[in-house]
Amino acid sequence: MKKFLALLLAVLMVVGMFAACGNKPADNDDANATITDPEKVADEMTSADGKYEIAFITDVGSLKDKSFNQGTYDGVKLYAANNNKTYKYYMPANGNQATDDDRINAVKAACDNGAKVVVAAGFMQEGALRAAAKQYTDVSFIFIDGYPVAEEAGVDGSPVLKNIAGISFQEEQSGFLAGYATVMEGYTKLGFTGGGGGTNPACQRFGYGFAQGAEAAAAAKGVKVELNYSWLHGATFSASNELQTMAIGWYQNGTEVIFACGGSMFTSVSAAAGAEDGKVVGVDVDQSSQSPTVITSAMKGLADSVQWALAKFYEGKFAEIGGTGTALGAKDNAVGLPTATWSLKNWKVADYEALLAKIKDGSVAVKADLVEFPESTANVTVNAVK
Repeated sequence: MKKFLALLLAVLMVVGMFAACGNKPADNDDANATITDPEKVADEMTSADGKYEIAFITDVGSLKDKSFNQGTYDGVKLYAANNNKTYKYYMPANGNQATDDDRINAVKAACDNGAKVVVAAGFMQEGALRAAAKQYTDVSFIFIDGYPVAEEAGVDGSPVLKNIAGISFQEEQSGFLAGYATVMEGYTKLGFTGGGGGTNPACQRFGYGFAQGAEAAAAAKGVKVELNYSWLHGATFSASNELQTMAIGWYQNGTEVIFACGGSMFTSVSAAAGAEDGKVVGVDVDQSSQSPTVITSAMKGLADSVQWALAKFYEGKFAEIGGTGTALGAKDNAVGLPTATWSLKNWKVADYEALLAKIKDGSVAVKADLVEFPESTANVTVNAVK
């Protein structure tokens, strides 16, 4: 993978979060200083001509979800602020009930409002990006958690659209690390609750990796693990009373740690953990600051991958990634755990780094099959909660 992304992520993983590269917060004494904190960049700005050349289209859920949407938009804000670009976010109408037409309207609004490059979050953006990319051929599109998009859906041999760059992650590797760490820490009663109703590829990879990591650690320790596994109450990635009630029930029945994999679902699970003295594994970004219940987070380099792709566009190199799919993983320093902020006591950073190195060189392989529910194994009993 490209040196820019690899070097950036490698450095920032040491401090326990994926930050970014850039140039100048308004409140910084040094006008040329690099901004690495996205919270120092406003979510909204006003351009002199009313046009905004970098656009962000949100996935379902809220913009400030402390997870997928926010992590992706952080990359937009940091790149724009550090390179004197105008930027704006667009939320499809009807919130969590948004349709393809709602997403298409949001992308078209961005393009009509001066966007030169559009960053869209989530696999549900495919149809909207297909429609917009064919209409706005002079606009480039960055599809996060995406893949190459054909001109005609479901038509064999249909050429891919060259102005869409698909960026995805090997979430199974990050999930594996989280599952392994959780069991090595001493927990044997685990839970996974995922977003997208079992159809979101990223959440599927996270969950399947988590189960594999738990199995590997259980085998290494010679222990048995129980894993509740559910896609209930997560179709919209939102917090809900129903999800919180389910999580409370799990904790009350012995579950020690739940991997909350799905945007604002974290709010419900962490609230349940706080009430029941349980623990949580966060997702996408380092969520340790959101709740003392978080023991670690299965992260992926959302902000950095966005900045890398935007740099390709502004350097005139978008053709290198347009019409292709770029999958980022451990070898790219694009997935991992936040060692500086985790609360693990029994599993050491050196052991984590050794395992990460094995995933990077391929000596530890993690399956990426898009399974809805993983099967029980020799050491992990999976309880599919449907």
